Amino acid sequence: MGVVIGIDVGGSTTKIVGIKEGDKIQSPMYITAADPVTSLFGAFGKYIYDNHIELSDIEQVVLTGVGSAFVNSPLYGLPTKKVDEFLANGLGAQFLLSISPLIVVSMGTGTSFVKIEGDKIEHLTGLGMGGGTLSGLSKLLLNTHDIHYVSELAEHGNYNNVDLLIGDVCNTDLPGLPLHATASLFGKAETTSSHEDVAAGIIHMVLQTIGSAAVICSFGTQIKDFVLIGNLTQLSQCRKVFSDMEELYGVRFHIPTYSEYCTAIGAALSHIHPKA
Repeated sequence: MGVVIGIDVGGSTTKIVGIKEGDKIQSPMYITAADPVTSLFGAFGKYIYDNHIELSDIEQVVLTGVGSAFVNSPLYGLPTKKVDEFLANGLGAQFLLSISPLIVVSMGTGTSFVKIEGDKIEHLTGLGMGGGTLSGLSKLLLNTHDIHYVSELAEHGNYNNVDLLIGDVCNTDLPGLPLHATASLFGKAETTSSHEDVAAGIIHMVLQTIGSAAVICSFGTQIKDFVLIGNLTQLSQCRKVFSDMEELYGVRFHIPTYSEYCTAIGAALSHIHPKA
């Protein structure tokens, strides 16, 4: 078997991974550019060059993601096809984390929720909260769109200084709600709040809202496991926020290796292990 290339084409960022015989993941990478087509061709060219892959070594290219709609011809004449992004999310999560049932929480520009039960992969819903929200609010409130800088700022801030906590409005725990639980995100922010606290508050708001929505998606099921994928999993604050939510809700949030490349991995796997 040749190399199968999975490519997750976003609006400006493209993630690419090759999978070789034996389901071996080969050097995933991403490229950012001004538009999806430039990002796609830049990622593909750099990937095959850096990994010394000849075009003749490639068995199949599989595209997914919103940006794949802009590509309507074979990539460099290679066998090229597209796969549904939600299916790719599920296949990638199944490969990276052998747990079932679970809900895949894909944190991209927005967020999607995909349920996996055995071999069944089902898109549940989506949420207009994600990296786009984080970037937009950072531009408005912090005059920057550099998410890495915002994360660094947040390391020196405290979201408890801008969020209203149960303990701020009540002197005893409520049923299922300890004093440190959030009563209102940004509920006590002031015009004098520091940039560090605001940065911490923005990140906390985005991640906590996504986590709460994931738990709500599991209502009426026995699902207690959630796998987090996408770029937001790489934020240093991510594990702490979701660890706190595990304690509050009695669930488990998993961040697997290659979590940010999960969709590209799933795209490649859709060719290697096609569903009947």
